[in-house]
Parts: sequence; structure tokens; C-alpha cells
Amino acid sequence: MPMESPVMIAAWILLLLLPTCLSRHSHWLPSENANLHQRCYAPEELFHNQLPLHLVGMGARSARSLPASLVASLEAGNLGGAQRRHQEPRCPSLQLENVNEAEVHQRSLSPWTYRIDSDENRYPQKLAFAECLCKGCINMKSGRETSSFNSVELHQRVLVLRRKPCALKGSAQVTPGAFTFQTEYINVPVGCTCVLPQSN
Repeated sequence: MPMESPVMIAAWILLLLLPTCLSRHSHWLPSENANLHQRCYAPEELFHNQLPLHLVGMGARSARSLPASLVASLEAGNLGGAQRRHQEPRCPSLQLENVNEAEVHQRSLSPWTYRIDSDENRYPQKLAFAECLCKGCINMKSGRETSSFNSVELHQRVLVLRRKPCALKGSAQVTPGAFTFQTEYINVPVGCTCVLPQSN
């Protein structure tokens, strides 16, 4: 069996030690909020809400998330029970005769409504946020709210792209209107459920 050269032995040692080094020096690894691209874009380089080509795929993934895909239905008024502007949310009574025609968020014992959250520095700019209509939950027998249970929000972790101010090449300070992109994960409320109250 041929003897391995010192170079091969050194290479094997490096491969064995690499995972340990990376775990001890986690700052070497890209964070989830790290810049995706070091380039700083001038205001005239991209249209409003336009993504650079290398981020289009990631933007499409974000646009397919439930909170983003619900926005069109909410704006068109096709999603029953959506909260109207300036309308105070209120806990409804359960109408069993209307269950077959109602959406999931209306049939729930912890019903919720949706509002559209807008952020011009985020892609997607608009996301549907769920809001619980009751502090308690609906009692199946009476159809009315009971404090025996609590309504709590359920969240989905959604990847978004965030526009951040930056300095154009050669500038020591942030350039007005210039921006770069960063990934960010945000917790978006997507529904509500009933839970036992926490005891003091």
C-alpha cells in the first residue's frame, strides 16, 4: 500500500478539524440577517418595489407564503370576515346554520379576522395579519364567548427581504435614497386557536 504524502495527511487533518473550527467561530458563518449582496443600489437603478435579478427567486418564494397570497383576496373583498378599515373587531356569536358557507376563520371556536400590514421597505410590501376576535373562545352549546379558554394567535415564520440604507462606493456616510437588501424572518400571525388559561 503506497504511503500517503505529507500534503494528503495535512489535508485530511484540516477536513476533520473544519466542523469544530466553524462551531467555535460561528461569526464566520452567514447569519440569517446578513447582506445578500454587498452592492449598494442608487435610487434610480431599480423601480419601486423591484428586486435585483439575483433576488427574484427568493422574492417569489416569499410571495407564495400564506400571508402574502391572501392579500389579493382581502383587497378584492373575496375573503369573508375580513376586518373593514376603522371597524372595531368584536367577538361574534356562533351561527350553526351558517357553518357550511363560512370560511375556516369564521367557523373556528377562536374566530379571527385579517388586516393588511403594509411596509414599503419590505418585500412583499403587503402581508395578511390575523387578529383574534375574542379574548375567550366560543362555547359550542351556547354559541357565545366563554372565559374558560383563551384565544391566542398562531404564527408562521416568513422570509422577507428588507431594504436598508447604505453608502454608495467611495462614500463614508449613508447615501440618501441608496439601499441594499437583507434577509429577515418575521413571525406573522396566521390564525387563532383556543388554549387553557394560564394559572397564576
